[in-house]
Amino acid sequence: NGSASSQSCSMAPCPSVPSRHGAGKAEDTFKTSPFHLDLWFYFTLQNWVLDFGRPIAMIILPLEWFPLNKPSAGDYFHMAYNVITPFLLLKLIERSPRTLPRSMVYVSIITFVMGASIHLVGDSVNHRLIFSGYQHHLSVRENPIIRNLKPETLIDSFELLYYYDEYLGHSMWYIPFFLILFIYFSGCFTPAAGQSGMPVAALLLVGPSSLYYWYLVTEGQIFILYIFTFFAMMALVTRQRRKGLALDSNGLFLFYSFIITLLLIALWVAWLWNDKTLRKKYPGVIYIPEPWAFYTLHMSSRHADKGSF
Repeated sequence: NGSASSQSCSMAPCPSVPSRHGAGKAEDTFKTSPFHLDLWFYFTLQNWVLDFGRPIAMIILPLEWFPLNKPSAGDYFHMAYNVITPFLLLKLIERSPRTLPRSMVYVSIITFVMGASIHLVGDSVNHRLIFSGYQHHLSVRENPIIRNLKPETLIDSFELLYYYDEYLGHSMWYIPFFLILFIYFSGCFTPAAGQSGMPVAALLLVGPSSLYYWYLVTEGQIFILYIFTFFAMMALVTRQRRKGLALDSNGLFLFYSFIITLLLIALWVAWLWNDKTLRKKYPGVIYIPEPWAFYTLHMSSRHADKGSF
């Protein structure tokens, strides 16, 4: 029988065994996946410590430890984030119950690392400018320490740095990030609606996760990317419900995190709706101030006054 099967395989092509991330073949077999407590916990923890904690560590730690011409503590946090986050995203994709497009995942991870690395350099210099009096609630050319530079072509160089930090770096960083989350979300469905639910651990993590996404969207100025991802999630949920499928615990965790994030963004905008200075910095229909622009405008002077006493 063995020789006969080997001869038949030599005469006719045998079907290949699909890998964990197939070449775009999405199977219609759905399995119930347990809640990935370890991955979601590490993911939330490192987001808070390595991303949100970057500028805080740079401001709190003594300047003598990290001179302005050397990498700061926040830069080392950023380096660790650029290594750990893509690793966790790959581990998350590996646990997806569906076969996912391998090429898209690889390209997304590569672009993510490149964008986060570009942002590392630009963000490092921009945050270090705070110690020289740079004010994030003003544009580059309106900053007192920038507009008096000679020759004036130096101002163009700082605007280029700002572009790499706030536009190119953010785009190459966040677009693959949300794309990977959506790709994973597309496999978080199960035919057994009775098994769909969130364990206690997921309920405890959904608050910190949502608060971090609020920071990510507001500080990164990526509301359009976020809202399109959220609408795509809603459309996918509606479509799968018509097929009798429901979100599993991991899908519910992501979906509820995005819903709470939207509520937090709405509260943030409503609170700062009448701030004339921030309105000038963020003109247009979509008005979502950055938290660090709010800090340099309303909080940094208070901290300086306390330090003088």
